[in-house]
Amino acid sequence: MRRFFYAVNNDNADASSLPKLGELPIGSNVELPDSIVHHWCRVLRANIGDQGILFDGFGGEYTVELQAISKKNATATLLTHIDDDRTASTITQIGLVMSRGERMDYAIQKATELGVTAVQLLSSHHGEVTLKPAQVEKKLAHWQQVAIAACEQCGLNRPPLILAPQSINEWLSNTNSDAKATEATKAQMAVSSIVSVLSHDPYYQVLANAADLCMQMSVPAAGQPAMPNALPDILKQQTPYIKLLIGPEGGLSQDECQQAESIGFKPWQIGTRVLRTETAPVVALATLHALSP
Repeated sequence: MRRFFYAVNNDNADASSLPKLGELPIGSNVELPDSIVHHWCRVLRANIGDQGILFDGFGGEYTVELQAISKKNATATLLTHIDDDRTASTITQIGLVMSRGERMDYAIQKATELGVTAVQLLSSHHGEVTLKPAQVEKKLAHWQQVAIAACEQCGLNRPPLILAPQSINEWLSNTNSDAKATEATKAQMAVSSIVSVLSHDPYYQVLANAADLCMQMSVPAAGQPAMPNALPDILKQQTPYIKLLIGPEGGLSQDECQQAESIGFKPWQIGTRVLRTETAPVVALATLHALSP
């Protein structure tokens, strides 16, 4: 069956009234957001009686059946709730320096398929992309939709948050591995309006806490450990939280590397080759899965 993300704060005219799916009893009807009506009913030409799956990011998913279709609207009946959490056992936030075009889309898509919890967009000294203020909202929405589409395809029912761009210096300055973030800081995660309500869920608010381990994907260097010694033990924890810093094609500057090291980011090199910036998230997340008990 086709899977669709039901955005609680979708850009419909009366978006604020869209309920969480978990607030509705099985057997009730739900009005579908414009994005689902367009894709399911217009593009895929679904008919009344067709069944699909909705997920809103708050946990689990719902089998639904189309009950009514008009030119602009559609409603579906909630048939069953599937209490299946397919999120990764490790909470991961990747600080990823933005790259151009399809490379960035690829990195976000594949990181989503591998269960990343959030991607913090970064600009850096050697980075190719620096967004103007007027561009941020559009690009943020585009990359969040890339992540959502990957969720619909792969079965993940909690989409990763794509966090609004910061300079790498700003992100590192706000990373404190020794103290818990305040409630005010937790509420300040800047995301697309598509997931703004979802970002306040306790599952995502954990991202503002101190990470159990911060690692910097680094260029292979002689005499440097392959991975931090603490990583295997941290992955044995019940729900470890790991932050990863991944630089641009040109690599991080010496000052950026030193700043990351000064606040506790440990170097992590995987193999003896230099990975492309869109390949590094895939390899890092896959390796974390392989190392997890």
